[in-house]
Amino acid sequence: MSSSHPRPPLSRRGFLTAGAGTAAALGLGPLAAPGALAATGRPARPFGRFGSPAARLTPRTLYVDPLGRGDHTSVRDAVTAATGSGRTLVLAPGVYRETVAVDATRTEATWIGASENPHDVVIVYDNAAGTPKPGGGTHGTTGSATTTVQAAGFTARWITFANDWLRADHPDITGTQAVAVKVQGDRSAFHHCRFLGHQDTLYADSMSLGVFARQYYSHCYAEGDVDFVFGRATAVFEHCRFRTLTRTDLASAPYGFVFAPSTAGANPRGYLVTRSRVTGEAPDGYYKLARPWVPSSDTTARPMLTVRDTRLGPGIDAVAPYANMSASFPWQDQRFAEYRNSGPGARITVPENRPQLTREQAESATRETHLGDWRPWKEGH
Repeated sequence: MSSSHPRPPLSRRGFLTAGAGTAAALGLGPLAAPGALAATGRPARPFGRFGSPAARLTPRTLYVDPLGRGDHTSVRDAVTAATGSGRTLVLAPGVYRETVAVDATRTEATWIGASENPHDVVIVYDNAAGTPKPGGGTHGTTGSATTTVQAAGFTARWITFANDWLRADHPDITGTQAVAVKVQGDRSAFHHCRFLGHQDTLYADSMSLGVFARQYYSHCYAEGDVDFVFGRATAVFEHCRFRTLTRTDLASAPYGFVFAPSTAGANPRGYLVTRSRVTGEAPDGYYKLARPWVPSSDTTARPMLTVRDTRLGPGIDAVAPYANMSASFPWQDQRFAEYRNSGPGARITVPENRPQLTREQAESATRETHLGDWRPWKEGH
């Protein structure tokens, strides 16, 4: 773990109530001043150790700065300019209020938060599934994403991806899914990133049903309430923190579900959570660890989740940590398992409700078996 490991995250309530998209709400400090990085005392170098337009890290590097000291002031414009493969974007500290899409042609892209602290670089917007679209209709879950990544070989470091849409502000909207980032490309890696939202925060998915996209999340932070890590990717979450949020709109448990995998039946590997933590601000036992998502578009899905060597806080219902999304597809028929977890949310009080791997089975539930010949943890952080 590097010395730039994220500070304890600002509470989601503070992030939102201080005003959507403001620097103060995100704990960024006085970004309007073109001086030093927020709260670091370092000289005015918006791109840190990653060069500048006058001294590029590589010829294929572009610099983004909302104050105009880079090649572009928005991430979207930089992505538009970064055609082809192997492009790098260095993002100066700032709040980038926009939607961004990396299409499948922009392979092997790298995004770097220049301050090496994800609190300083935030890409945020506020669409929800039920938000009306210009020209008619609504965005839907996929269309609600602040950032969408379809290209293979994408890597992000030290960036916050957020969706700050709030149910309380839109009582007339029933489609409350609001995605911070949808990731579909194979070999997608996120190091020291944050994912902020409420329902459907992190959509770890693939481009199509027959594609088994591999993804890796290292030293990341994700928060939300309903199904806030979901999708059909083959994804490894290592040294990550998942934080469940409290809710004022519900009077009783459950408040939500951390994971909702939708792994294709033909895919031997779904979600693996290892050496991580699940914490929360909700009352004890008010969250389920997971529920299986069997989409109407793929009723042959067999959602897979393995949580191992992970601390589960008291917010997780230890007696019944899993629930059904649909009675037609009970969680017991899916591929849910645990191994050597700790904490009050991991206590085994009803063994049939907590399937455990044997030691032999656990030997094949590793990042290596999930990700095959791809070794993203060996990349420099």
